[in-house]
Amino acid sequence: MGQLRCIHSLIAVLFLTVVLIISNNGVDAFHKVHPHLQSVSRISVSGKHRTGYHFQPPRNWINGPMHYNGYYHLFYQYNPKGSVWGNIVWAHSVSKDLINWKALEPAIYPSKPFDKFGCWSGSATIIPGKGPVILYTGIVDANKTQVQCYAVPEDLSDPFLTKWIKPDEYNPIVVAGPGVNRTDFRDPTTAWFEDGHWKILVGSRRKHRGIAYLYRSRDFKKWIRAKHPIHTAAGTGMWECPDFYPVSMKGTMGLDTSVVGNHVKHVLKNSLDETRFEYYTLGTYFTNIDRYIPDNTSVDGWGGLRYDYGNFYASKSFFDPTMNRRILWGWANESDTKEDDIHKGWAGIQAIPRTLWLDPGGRQLIQWPIEELNSLRDKEVEMSNLKLVKGDYVEVKGITAAQADVEVTFSFSSLNEAEAFDLSWVNAEDLCGKKGSNIQGGVGPFGILTLASKNLEEFTPVFFRIFKASNKHVVLLCSDARSSSLKSELYKPSFAGFVDVDLSTTKKLSLRSLIDHSVVESFGAGGKTNILSRVYPELAVADQAHLFVFNNGTVPIVVENLRSWSMKSAVIN
Repeated sequence: MGQLRCIHSLIAVLFLTVVLIISNNGVDAFHKVHPHLQSVSRISVSGKHRTGYHFQPPRNWINGPMHYNGYYHLFYQYNPKGSVWGNIVWAHSVSKDLINWKALEPAIYPSKPFDKFGCWSGSATIIPGKGPVILYTGIVDANKTQVQCYAVPEDLSDPFLTKWIKPDEYNPIVVAGPGVNRTDFRDPTTAWFEDGHWKILVGSRRKHRGIAYLYRSRDFKKWIRAKHPIHTAAGTGMWECPDFYPVSMKGTMGLDTSVVGNHVKHVLKNSLDETRFEYYTLGTYFTNIDRYIPDNTSVDGWGGLRYDYGNFYASKSFFDPTMNRRILWGWANESDTKEDDIHKGWAGIQAIPRTLWLDPGGRQLIQWPIEELNSLRDKEVEMSNLKLVKGDYVEVKGITAAQADVEVTFSFSSLNEAEAFDLSWVNAEDLCGKKGSNIQGGVGPFGILTLASKNLEEFTPVFFRIFKASNKHVVLLCSDARSSSLKSELYKPSFAGFVDVDLSTTKKLSLRSLIDHSVVESFGAGGKTNILSRVYPELAVADQAHLFVFNNGTVPIVVENLRSWSMKSAVIN
């Protein structure tokens, strides 16, 4: 992913997330350069849409972890001089809980011939008995020739790992060989150890075919490319920030990256440079031939499973041995203009870290905000057994609606009036655009109106809509930003995803939304389908923001239980 990369470690993730810059027409490349704006910085920083508990640095542009000796480390690409891409250093923050962060001095910056033109993303691996090693992509020349390099801590006794060095010996450790695209060859993964070798993947492409090359090493310094990639897929373009890791076929516990065997499935995730979306597959890693074969339960390409169907890119996972869990981090870019970013003095946030595990059905992953987030919950409001008929919307009062955590379970007595599902509706986002919250339906739309102004001139609805197909019901989850702001020059998509639930066994759907000024991060059906939206209301700001539950379908909906908390701000300095 070029200038902003992902990073992750056997023990935890050192990960540089990706920043995209959104234009009025959609997504510009994250590495789009604006030389005249790179060093334009505001003296004061606007707090109007600044988040309270999502990670972001004090000012300017970030892009953006690892756990070692009691601390989580977050390394992120940061412009100390301005709020657009440029002047990039690897900034460094540490935390005890993944929620509250302390900033340190920058850890890495271009300083060697092999990274003179840039230090792009990579990963970190904890080598037993030796400590962490960062693998990253170095940019050698103005043509953006890419090589893989390594860095190590200068002083392992320093609990913060403040200073890092890039040894001249062996660097760069991997260069593009014959037949490899030298300018699309980046983002080395966390290494795993198997059969006496350390192994990593590096993302690349050949024309429009995405590729994950596999490299092996006995000593972590001399690396040899395998005869064939671990996996490729036609028509997917450049594979950025690849992530490859095992998940247990039973239970919710995470696994170290080196675990293999018949009791696990493997996940291969790629960030797609051409679409700025990610997709992942579940499958089998055949260690004897170093091949990964996806299961046939999902698409191996643009239409595949996604961690998040919204504004979420350059994600990376890591195994946290302190709690035996795998944690996923993602980057959420701004959806306003670069001029807006300069005016407010900052750009880019990290999504809330998520624990992930394999769904009991074995067909997808489940994600849920890490439990440490609950420590920020403050005043609580509850509702129960509230019936909503068509056209009803009821305010949830008594919390700070601009900075809140909401969990709600909806139920419905009948599915008989569900709308017919057209088999041509394969794109959830298009369907959400066609069937928004203001379009009356049968079972749904129902859900919540977040960051809403008092008279609903602005609101971001997060809602379900249920359709009837020939042999099952289809559930759509939407987070629709079209009505989020009176400001016109914004990217306001109708993000959406289908939810794989069996409504024949239960007539209930759950939703959790993390609301944080310019972020609405939602988890549908216990984390099966997740959507992060960036929004910029003009009226529904601070104490002028409101939260409602609503129903716009003919079938009555019952809010069985709703719990909502005002959220305290995290300490991020």
